[in-house]
Amino acid sequence: MKKRTLLSMAMVATMALATFTGCGGSREGAASDTAAESTTETEETAATDDSSAVAEFPGFEEGATIGVSLPWLGTQNWKEAEEMFTAQLEEAGYKPIVQAADQKVTQQQQQIESMIENGAKVIVVGPVDGSQLGSVLEQAKEAGVYVIGYDRLLENTTGVDGVVQFGSVKTGELQAQALLQGLEELKGEAPYNIELFGGGPADPNAPNFFKGAMSVLQPKIDDGTLVVVSGQTDFTQCATVDWDNAKAQSRMDSLISGFYSDKEIDGVLSPNDGIARAIITSCENAGQDIPVVSGLDAENESVEWVWSGRQYSTVAKPTQDLVAKTIEIIDSLQAGNGMPSTDVTADNGVIDVLIYELPPVVVTKDNAKEVFANDPSRLELLK
Repeated sequence: MKKRTLLSMAMVATMALATFTGCGGSREGAASDTAAESTTETEETAATDDSSAVAEFPGFEEGATIGVSLPWLGTQNWKEAEEMFTAQLEEAGYKPIVQAADQKVTQQQQQIESMIENGAKVIVVGPVDGSQLGSVLEQAKEAGVYVIGYDRLLENTTGVDGVVQFGSVKTGELQAQALLQGLEELKGEAPYNIELFGGGPADPNAPNFFKGAMSVLQPKIDDGTLVVVSGQTDFTQCATVDWDNAKAQSRMDSLISGFYSDKEIDGVLSPNDGIARAIITSCENAGQDIPVVSGLDAENESVEWVWSGRQYSTVAKPTQDLVAKTIEIIDSLQAGNGMPSTDVTADNGVIDVLIYELPPVVVTKDNAKEVFANDPSRLELLK
């Protein structure tokens, strides 16, 4: 009986030890499983994070196709852009498709669609109308194509990664400051009779040029230093549809005949060089002394006119700088580094767009040689 009792107690103890060991083994296994699961989850999370990073900026192969869609080739700066993009993209090892839309929105839409179909990894767009390309740019985004706006903002779309341009408001400020400077230098004491011209309303830069200019001119209009004889001071009244020089000259003809039959016009705010030359031609045809006229783009003919004194000023926005900055961004995207950082953004109506803003430079006869010191072709014109 005593032996059976001791045996029973030993069996119970053994079972208890087995049970304890089993439980201990089970907890250890659960802990190991939990650790393994945690490790697996951590690895999966890390893998997911890595894949997200890769997915965000995947880069693309060397020698890829790059599309460039320009609005037209009707002014020197756009023709320069066509030539420079073609040559410099090829030099950088890409396959460029460079086209111009002849100021037709539907033609530009079709060109961009074709570039997407031809496998372009990046499409650079100088829009005919920055607000009319939303649908096709969304198509580009869905196809994984990067879109860079060139010189003009792409509006009302999420299908844009950034815009390269010169400061448009600053450009207008420089034009107005040059106009005031020229009036003081050449037209005696105030008040001065002036007229205002704006650019094409479809170009998002045009109202910004005008806005910048009026921030400088409006206080002088208010205090009587400047007199807009026609009373036309709103952008809608002053805009030049399609940046058309002939339309600008026709409006200038009407202003002179309607308001200056017995007055001299002292100055004109002009949004670019082609319109400036049209304004000056109109004044000369009407027998007016040449007014002080601003400009933009440093076109060869206007550089010559500035040097000879017919046009008072222009604003240089070197095409080579815009093209170089755009290709720098394309190189960053190709390498998988994404869009370069920038502190400037602009609301395009849907999103805040990254803006890569370059500084414009006002040019008069006094500083022309300095401005064009590294531009042999324009420097050659200053003789």
